[in-house]
Amino acid sequence: MIIVMGPDATQEDLVKVEKKIEAEGLSYHLSKGASRTIVGVIGDKKVISGLQMNAFKGVEKAVRITEKYKLVSREFRREDTVVDVNGVKIGGAHLAVMAGPCAVESREQLLEAAECVKRGGAGFLRGGAFKPRTSPYDFQGLAEEGLKMLREAGDKFDLRVVTEIVNQNDIDLVSKYADVLQVGARNMQNFQLLKEVGRTNKPVLLKRGLSATISEWLNAAEYIASEGNYNIILCERGIRTYETFTRNTLDLSAVAAVKELSHLPVIVDPSHGTGRWQMVQPMARAAIAAGANGLIIEVHPHPESALSDGDQSLTPENFEATMAEVKKIAAMMGKA
Repeated sequence: MIIVMGPDATQEDLVKVEKKIEAEGLSYHLSKGASRTIVGVIGDKKVISGLQMNAFKGVEKAVRITEKYKLVSREFRREDTVVDVNGVKIGGAHLAVMAGPCAVESREQLLEAAECVKRGGAGFLRGGAFKPRTSPYDFQGLAEEGLKMLREAGDKFDLRVVTEIVNQNDIDLVSKYADVLQVGARNMQNFQLLKEVGRTNKPVLLKRGLSATISEWLNAAEYIASEGNYNIILCERGIRTYETFTRNTLDLSAVAAVKELSHLPVIVDPSHGTGRWQMVQPMARAAIAAGANGLIIEVHPHPESALSDGDQSLTPENFEATMAEVKKIAAMMGKA
């Protein structure tokens, strides 16, 4: 249920509503807009169904939300959420670009990639220090040493750091170095991990699962929001279908769907979405034209020798060319 407080509602009116919700054993989250405050009620469905709030002074209306996800829904918050990552914004009229190698391999490799990322106009450096790989024999990442390199490169080139967290026990460690915690596709429904990152004050980049529906994706985001962390960025990275030419099938219709269903910003990963570097540029253009708030792109100074995902990584030259085209389309879409 969402309770919309009228424009003339007082703080005393709001407190009475909050006390009633708590007296019923329920919890709530507040969303304060320019003229109205919205109270999102969460808890036992049976209790909520019997909750009568329209008679309370200051309440404009009480609406039962049909979807299981409440806090991330467009019904709960009409305005687009803008996530501020230490001064760099994601959402609204802002174009956010995250770029860098799939895996941190060495200090030299990362610094070279970070310089390219900065030169191309991205605001975030992405790179994996912990790599959940399909095969246990593939490169698994440099762990804390990789995190230290990411922080060094980010600080040197004034880039915010995005890196994946794969184990809830590593949250404090990763948070020490990263500006954004990435929950990868394989962990989208790792509910305990979602709860734990929801208890942090770090923005969370939530990638769509390999075979997840949009509803399942938004419910995963709800796990994070229900713990008090609303700084969530959704990432469409392709889903598994019968097609074999591409690594995944990049579902750009999901961008439009999310914009209708949720207030959260959504970015697109054309690298994992296609698995082919030749397709990254056209899909990046299409993503921004579809309304995405940004991109996450794999860039490697020497893709031919990459330890992970070289086939889908752009060279520095190709990344700069892609950024030049993306910025033109973003300007047409009212983003900068």
